[in-house]
Amino acid sequence: MTPKKQYYENLADSIIEKFNLRGIEGYYCDNSEDALIMAKRFLTPGCSISWGGSETLEEIGLISELKESDYIIYDRMDAKTPDEKSIMYSKIVTSDYFFMSSNAISIDGQLINIDASGNRVACLITGPKNVIIIAGMNKIVTDVNTGIERVRNMASPPNCVRLGMNTPCAELGRCANCLTEDCLCCEIVITRKSRIPGRIKVILVGEELGF
Repeated sequence: MTPKKQYYENLADSIIEKFNLRGIEGYYCDNSEDALIMAKRFLTPGCSISWGGSETLEEIGLISELKESDYIIYDRMDAKTPDEKSIMYSKIVTSDYFFMSSNAISIDGQLINIDASGNRVACLITGPKNVIIIAGMNKIVTDVNTGIERVRNMASPPNCVRLGMNTPCAELGRCANCLTEDCLCCEIVITRKSRIPGRIKVILVGEELGF
């Protein structure tokens, strides 16, 4: 094991201890392959599954595997009209499992997420029976404020580029505290505790994943 990998494992162990105090289940996987296997172990036969937009989930191959599975899949991208989107969202919020990543995670076990329309953070807060978060160790920050700064300056700008958003950060590469129509930083949610113990499960991965 390399020193960096040992550092990741040691840090993850200490964060998982903090998760336990917050009603969050924490796990650590050395690599994305193991994380994919672990994530699928939580699923039960015939369950319904959805997910929030996430480069991490795409990178580890979870989305493609779910789409090819026999589970009940609610993919918001399948909804085209406003009525279809409304019906799809009503299904997503009652799904058995909701997958996502976290924009940042503090060393004391708090989850920091910034969203545009709020559908992803809404499902994190309430609705789906289980929320499974997969996050690379590059998402770890010292505290909540540092996490917010990380999202606004390191995650949102490349996301805006990826999505073709007309925002200052897409051009400047840093947050300009904008209020443009394309702004992705509309909702800021800090999860400091899960009111339902074990509903939120976090798989930390000893790699750099996502933005």
